[in-house]
Amino acid sequence: MNQDEQQNDKRTLWFLRRLIQNVIGFLQRNYKLLITWAIIIIAVIVGIHFRVDKGIIVVLVMIFGLFAEAFSGLIALLATVPVVGPIVAKVLTLPIFWIFNALGYFVSLVAIKRGYKKEVINYRFVTMVFLTGFAVGFIIAKLL
Repeated sequence: MNQDEQQNDKRTLWFLRRLIQNVIGFLQRNYKLLITWAIIIIAVIVGIHFRVDKGIIVVLVMIFGLFAEAFSGLIALLATVPVVGPIVAKVLTLPIFWIFNALGYFVSLVAIKRGYKKEVINYRFVTMVFLTGFAVGFIIAKLL
């Protein structure tokens, strides 16, 4: 083995040690959040397996997620992704984004009560496309 190969091996070992230290540090810092999301995912899988009503599963996940601060923790983890993460987190927490989404649910509720079920599906699809476009446009604008 020559000098260059030994240097490359040392660099590779240093990089692997550093990577393992970073992963272990990440797991130590965020173990509560990771356990919370593991519980949520397992509960959803078990609920679907035992054919529990999906509405009940959603309500229980929302309640547990709010009390355990799982959703805010997920946004915080998303914000740690370099460059794009903070922008995506900012978009998802914008009040206008929440207002548009809430308005979409309100209009859907009214339309379903009046018998426009098929139109509601099309409307919700258009709303999701709009919100996704809004988020992507905001991110691109911030990056430029």
